[in-house]
Amino acid sequence: MNIAVFLGGLSTERDISIKSGISIFKALMELNHNPILVDPALGKEGILVSIDEVDKLPKYEDLDKEKYTPQKYLETIIQPAFDTIDFAFIALHGKYGEDGTIQTLLEFKGIPYSGSNPKASAIGMDKNLSKILFSATGVPTPRWTIIHSSEAGNFELCEELRNEFGKRMVIKPNDQGSTVGTTIISDGNLDEIHNGLLVAGKFSDVIIVEEYIEGKEITVGIVGNEALPVIEIVPQSGFYDFEHKYTKGKTEYICPAELPDDVTEFVQELALLAFRVVGCKGFARVDFRLNEDFQPFVLEINTIPGFTDTSLVPKAAKAIGIEFPELCQRIIDIAIK
Repeated sequence: MNIAVFLGGLSTERDISIKSGISIFKALMELNHNPILVDPALGKEGILVSIDEVDKLPKYEDLDKEKYTPQKYLETIIQPAFDTIDFAFIALHGKYGEDGTIQTLLEFKGIPYSGSNPKASAIGMDKNLSKILFSATGVPTPRWTIIHSSEAGNFELCEELRNEFGKRMVIKPNDQGSTVGTTIISDGNLDEIHNGLLVAGKFSDVIIVEEYIEGKEITVGIVGNEALPVIEIVPQSGFYDFEHKYTKGKTEYICPAELPDDVTEFVQELALLAFRVVGCKGFARVDFRLNEDFQPFVLEINTIPGFTDTSLVPKAAKAIGIEFPELCQRIIDIAIK
């Protein structure tokens, strides 16, 4: 098949997306497909026919944000190169890639693609909307409230939040991934709460403030209608932030997680329920906190999780004998059924 692997993009997760896309490209080559790399942030300049060209893709911090705008996505999709594309494998993380934007453009073009449709993608990207759906359908999720970024400078609000959530809480942007802009408040310090709101407000108009669940961090990957083995995430120190996610040796991953069988089964069932509630298709990853009584709480769902050969979903798949190229092929097969 002629496959366009979408990578890069304009979101803060651009650099991770490039790594995911390269891994997928190499797997597709191994599977004897005919892939090209497509960075929609660059328009027609971002269509690469060789892996050797990937070095010319700028990192997020070097990207000219005035030159490269969302309009480049449309410029990309109308290029003649797409007239012969059979399938799009989306490795874009975050805004414009995981929120339904590129999925909508591909539907207009009539090109089948990996993962969820525009509606489910948009819901999955919107943490507040996801949590509303979870609460309405019996999926446990931590208590939360939302604040508009225009209120982030209101110091009086910090005391109200401490009264509502106690000394420990999580502050994060509503529509970012990779824990970008996330702050864990551990002692109820009002200055820290204030700063956390300001940081989150830089990345989103809507800020989520959520109760902190003491216990373990776990995640469940889903491929098709199958929940993969549970992974426990154990950061070397602090919490599972951007640095711990993407710096080798900063985090230990236990797969399968060492949990009682009934807890494992229940968590996997909840992951599948969250997947269905949002309306996902193909693959996703559901992140949880597990309290000291082994009660799980769904934090969020990732409709396009990291996809290098050492990322969490591929790691869980490998634990049951599914190697990375086979995983990529399964996702393609699910999408084109």
